[in-house]
Amino acid sequence: MIKSNTQIVMKNTLLIAMIAVLISCGKTKKESASLTQLKSQKGDLISQIDSLSQVLKSVDLEISKRDTLKRFTPVTAFEAKEQVFKHYIEVQGNVEADQSVELYPESGGTITKIHVKEGQKVAKGHVLAQIDNSIIESSIVELQTQLDLATTTFERQQRLWNQNIGSEMQFLQAKAKKDGLENSLKSLNTQAKKLKIIAPFSGIVDEVFAKVGGLAVPQMPALRLVNLDNIHVESEVTETYLKSIKKGADVELSFPSLKRTISSKVSQVGNFINPNNRSFKVRVNLNNTTNEIKANLLADVKIKDFQATGVVLPTTILQKDRLGKTFVFTLKKEGEVYTTQKTYIDVEKSYNNQSYISKGLSKNTLVVDKGSRLIKANEIVTLVD
Repeated sequence: MIKSNTQIVMKNTLLIAMIAVLISCGKTKKESASLTQLKSQKGDLISQIDSLSQVLKSVDLEISKRDTLKRFTPVTAFEAKEQVFKHYIEVQGNVEADQSVELYPESGGTITKIHVKEGQKVAKGHVLAQIDNSIIESSIVELQTQLDLATTTFERQQRLWNQNIGSEMQFLQAKAKKDGLENSLKSLNTQAKKLKIIAPFSGIVDEVFAKVGGLAVPQMPALRLVNLDNIHVESEVTETYLKSIKKGADVELSFPSLKRTISSKVSQVGNFINPNNRSFKVRVNLNNTTNEIKANLLADVKIKDFQATGVVLPTTILQKDRLGKTFVFTLKKEGEVYTTQKTYIDVEKSYNNQSYISKGLSKNTLVVDKGSRLIKANEIVTLVD
């Protein structure tokens, strides 16, 4: 290829300038007499190098415009745009029912009857199982007979006393006997109630452990009662995020087994740091009227701790220099060609392969995408679709 006259002149100018620098370097070595002079000469050389770099860049640009056979690195680019960026903290959670208990008998004895079956819905106060109470029932019947007689005697003594007939002692004895029998009967009824297992709340009988004819022991559960209408998901979060998670924060709950996702909010943030794993508890309350979500079901919990509107870039195109500073390559149009620029940026947050840029990049800037790892700053590139 035959170079144009303009190219030859520019090349010669550059060559002369570089020779002048070399001659100057030679003279400097011979004439340097002190540290101050050396530093001054160094400053002059740096200024000349910078000036020559600018000249070289201009020459390369002019050559690129005229050299139609030269091939440049092909890259793709897109315009930086502002959008809403959300960052989430991802943890595992466990579903717990607000009302889920194993029911224990208060007194021991033989189980005579179980009134419910597994899966049956029951109301609060419903008798679920009966422990043998024949002895107490006999005592109640006997005591009730005595109480009836004592009540009749007291009422007669009271009428006589109101008519000033009889002694005060007879009246008080009749009253004391009646009151004593009433208290004894009340005590027996309380004991009889302890021989029944009663539902403390409305729910579903999830499992029956006891058997008719078996022995009820206060230390062993007889039934499990569950109400799934109101449940909550509980997670343990490392103390690193203590400042990031607040009550009322948006939460996305995903149940892989059910293939279902629910949006909710943080209901409670724990006030205690577990010393064993340095974590605190986060609770999310849920309504579960369909009873589809079961107790102890695993959930993927995503808690939103950051949201902002600004420039968002794919994390894959971000690069770091040797000092650890983050940068991307952007494009500047010069005539009919594009020149690369190294643009330093500040990354606030990264999530799901997206990064929120808080500083260094404005919208509508052309950012290099594919090919960004193959180029350097101030390089002319070919922009392709």
